[in-house]
Amino acid sequence: MRRVHLAYGRDGLDVEVPDTAVVVEPTELDGLDDEGQAVLEALRSPISGPTLAELLERRAGGQVAVVFPDLTRPMPNRTVLPPLLAELERLGAGPDRVELLCATGTHRQGTAAEMAELVGEEILARYRVHQHRADDGHHVMVGRVDGTPILLDARYVSADIRIVTGFVEPHFFAGFSGGPKGVCPGLADTGTILEAHSPTRIADPAATWLVTEGNPVHDFVRAAVALDPPDLSVDVTINSTRRLTSVFCGPLPDGHLGARAFVEKTAVKEVDRRFEVVLTTNGGHPLDRNLYQAVKGMAAAERVVADAGIIVVAAACGDGLPDGGAFARLLAEAHGPADLARAGGDSQLDRWQVQVMGRVLSRSQVWLHTGGLDDEAIRSAHLHPARDLDGALAAALSATGPGARCCVLPLGPFTVVRAP
Repeated sequence: MRRVHLAYGRDGLDVEVPDTAVVVEPTELDGLDDEGQAVLEALRSPISGPTLAELLERRAGGQVAVVFPDLTRPMPNRTVLPPLLAELERLGAGPDRVELLCATGTHRQGTAAEMAELVGEEILARYRVHQHRADDGHHVMVGRVDGTPILLDARYVSADIRIVTGFVEPHFFAGFSGGPKGVCPGLADTGTILEAHSPTRIADPAATWLVTEGNPVHDFVRAAVALDPPDLSVDVTINSTRRLTSVFCGPLPDGHLGARAFVEKTAVKEVDRRFEVVLTTNGGHPLDRNLYQAVKGMAAAERVVADAGIIVVAAACGDGLPDGGAFARLLAEAHGPADLARAGGDSQLDRWQVQVMGRVLSRSQVWLHTGGLDDEAIRSAHLHPARDLDGALAAALSATGPGARCCVLPLGPFTVVRAP
């Protein structure tokens, strides 16, 4: 047996796995020597289109909106925002002309302490920071996609210059994160978000990791944002310590295309078989702050688990399910995997996550190791408690029969595994 370190919460944890276990991780890259300088160079020499300086010159005196990911994403905002804001200020756009928009989509608002941790106290003290709310009515219609009205945050729409920052990683139904997702769903109203995540779109086989063209989720998002696009998209990639490994800047889709190609070279790994047992995480904090987010780790394991296998998930879930929201209600109303996974009916908040979870459960059991939920809550979510992770992994191998094979994804969805 050997010990493997898993990304779990803020500190991680170790687990004992068989010597024969196949451990799959993305290629670990060194962080850039000077991350701030890399951001500045990308702003001054974008992949295509005007530089930041040229944009400000063309729209002298205009208001600037800077969009950044919320507390559920491992985006290193405190690395990217300071050089970006400093460059804006150097070019004449200081705090009086700049507003920061936190792209929450339908996620909860961050507390004062969480926002300070997310962007830094100095930025909060000097700049206006608005946390988007999908249901506050402060949205503007910019057009239609597939007949659906596209409504985006009024602050974003009214800005003279719009800059969207994002972190690019493989995404389990949108293909990749970052790029246009910062605007839709990040700054979209509830109705727009529901259509982007409709049951029909989520059920499409093309709504999956790494696929963008022909992916009905990404196609909708891309078309929605193209109706009122950002002037600059600043997309970054990171390593396991959240240091920048590359920075891509330019109008959409150019910068995002470059980041996606970079990520695909490092995140995608091949295995020659499927496994009876797959141990995965959800990438640690902040990605595993609740069970809703942890579905992504289940979807990562789904790609490599054998039919009727067992997925063991280690996710801290410090925020619980979270309780009281649509995700918890939909789990409570469902009678089993088929009920969770059904593709018909109307679109509801969080149903997309429940739908993916049901699909995973329809072909494998999911055992959950967490400090954030008690056993009753885990069972009510249609999962099996795995309080002792070492013991649970051994029990899963025993339950799946003689010769059962094990795959370990220590970083969960940061690795996209291709299996036969």
